[in-house]
Amino acid sequence: MAMVRVDPVRVEVRTDWFEGVPREITWGDERLPVTRVVAVRDERAAYPVVTGPRVVFEVDTPRARMVLSYRHRGRRWAIEGVDERRLA
Repeated sequence: MAMVRVDPVRVEVRTDWFEGVPREITWGDERLPVTRVVAVRDERAAYPVVTGPRVVFEVDTPRARMVLSYRHRGRRWAIEGVDERRLA
């Protein structure tokens, strides 16, 4: 199965205090613990002026693999992609 791009959906994300890495995602009524951070793409050095700097995390949860982005200018988290396959 492939990652499906979605319109960014605003979510609440709890992060590690020191590293800023996602630890828990609250999406509607559902709380999903982050079991693994697969990849990190830091776009703070080169970014479009319109959108501003962001950091993108690809994370595993018990329900799905997700692509989360944190936009520094607006201080907002969003889900940008979901792969709902079950993880082993």
